[in-house]
Amino acid sequence: MPTDSLGIESRLQHMKGRESRSQSIATRFTRAEEKALLRVASDRGMNLREWSREVLLEAARGSRLHDESAIFAEVQGLRLILINALEPLLRGEKWTAEQFKEMLRYVKSNKRKVAADLMKSYRNGTGE
Repeated sequence: MPTDSLGIESRLQHMKGRESRSQSIATRFTRAEEKALLRVASDRGMNLREWSREVLLEAARGSRLHDESAIFAEVQGLRLILINALEPLLRGEKWTAEQFKEMLRYVKSNKRKVAADLMKSYRNGTGE
């Protein structure tokens, strides 16, 4: 059996179970950009085509942005807890369990808005 047919058979076997990919998108990069892209793909154990396809689809679906937004909101939640808890504690004030729970409710309901406002200010170049 010729070796060519083995390659075709294994590729056909690999494609079973998913829709055929027949569309392509091309773009051009500088040599430095290509090296950077190849390095990132290699670091992830992928070839450039696999990695770029994954990144493009992830961006189109918004999944990475959603994940990053969620993480940023949680960081802002922690920041709000520190801001709202440390100052009174440093002044020697005692908190009741209900005061602490109220502060946590405030953080839970406001962390996304605070994160969105902060990102907007960064985009506008005004920082905090």
